[in-house]
Amino acid sequence: MPYAIISDIHANLEALDVVLADIAARQPDAVVCLGDFVGYGPDPVACVERVRSQLRAAVLGNHDVAALEARDTVAAKFNPFAYEAVVWTRRQLTDPVRRYLEGLPLRATLDTALCVHGSVRDPIEEYIFDVATARASFDAAPFALCLVGHTHVPAVFTQAGEAVVGEPLLPGQSLRLQSDRRYIINVGSVGQPRDGDPRAAYLWLDTAEQIATLVRLEYPISQTQQKVLAAGLPAMLAERLAVGR
Repeated sequence: MPYAIISDIHANLEALDVVLADIAARQPDAVVCLGDFVGYGPDPVACVERVRSQLRAAVLGNHDVAALEARDTVAAKFNPFAYEAVVWTRRQLTDPVRRYLEGLPLRATLDTALCVHGSVRDPIEEYIFDVATARASFDAAPFALCLVGHTHVPAVFTQAGEAVVGEPLLPGQSLRLQSDRRYIINVGSVGQPRDGDPRAAYLWLDTAEQIATLVRLEYPISQTQQKVLAAGLPAMLAERLAVGR
């Protein structure tokens, strides 16, 4: 069965619309979001409203939590630009969008795949950037495949026996999932890539063929940048979109 896995939309409506159009043309059996619908970008409400009806499942991200919390438990750990954006986002959220985000779980399952935002042992805040952290997630639960976001960097970590290796997940290069191995796949970011490639990213996962493929798409970055500035959000949040960092 083919699935589209998206993550880290970050209130970037232009990127989301391009991704959803591509997904619609491919006609997957389901679409799943790995969290961080909001934060950083200028269209938090529009993004949630646009995508929520198209999702089979979704999980909560750290920026979603920060936008909902009354006290800065999560947001206090953000850098000043991210913190300013989350405070702005809190003022934008409508009651229906707030209720939707509040209802999201920390974990979801898709066929046999485990879906979380950050990591298996800490779904909200832990980043999987390295082999040691990936190993801790492999040890935390008996999954064959885990799908994550949070870092905004597409990658795959593979466990074969006791060995764990990590490598970038490159667009257009199909990853064949082998039954004697375990995988953690980072699907990248729709709205704020950070791997040096500014194009929106999502994962196409065919569970029947056991193939995962990263998809990258151009979107009108300048439109999002103009909206970031017009909203009074930090200029850095607009500038970084053009360089994918």
